[in-house]
Amino acid sequence: MDLTPAQRKVAFAVIVLALAGLGAFLLWPRSSAAPSQAAPRPTGHTAAPTPAPTRITPTAAGSPSASGQAVNIYRWLPFTQADLTEAAGVVRHFSADYATYSYTESADRYVGRMRGLITPALAATLARSYATPGVAQARTREKQTATGSGVITSLRAFGASSLIFLVKLSQKTYTTQRAGKTTSHVASGDYAITITRSDSGWQVNDIQLASAGNS
Repeated sequence: MDLTPAQRKVAFAVIVLALAGLGAFLLWPRSSAAPSQAAPRPTGHTAAPTPAPTRITPTAAGSPSASGQAVNIYRWLPFTQADLTEAAGVVRHFSADYATYSYTESADRYVGRMRGLITPALAATLARSYATPGVAQARTREKQTATGSGVITSLRAFGASSLIFLVKLSQKTYTTQRAGKTTSHVASGDYAITITRSDSGWQVNDIQLASAGNS
């Protein structure tokens, strides 16, 4: 059924305002993670160019139109509700793997947990970062291990085949001192994670500090 001019104006306003409310409705994890620290430093490299994203601002999805009927915002979006839910699941899985490591792991093993979740280009970038000599030597010397997770806080932007999520990454790092005493450190940070869609599904192709880019 065609919308009247008044209904089209209302629908346009709804779609501009609707998406970030989906963060609470669709993307929020079923249980909250304990506070912790952001893992190996983000690379700041994008594996492949993505279309310029469309910025969005919050409201509730399915707001009523002038006719009193709920507006289905997915009619105007390049992805479905199922796509958004699937992409969010990949981002949360990647976040946990990214923030979890052990000094006993090689770069290949660390990145191997993320195979299928990330693009080959990002896999190569993360492996190089993990194996950086000074970082790797300190990790082994101090017998560092870490566990982490990520909570999606909002959807920053979207394009024809990409989504940018804002994620609160948390990590708890354990370090063994020379005297054999183990200490722990808890920290968290806000990151922008770009995920792209291909024939094989959704894959993460970039992670940066939220304040640094991916916008």
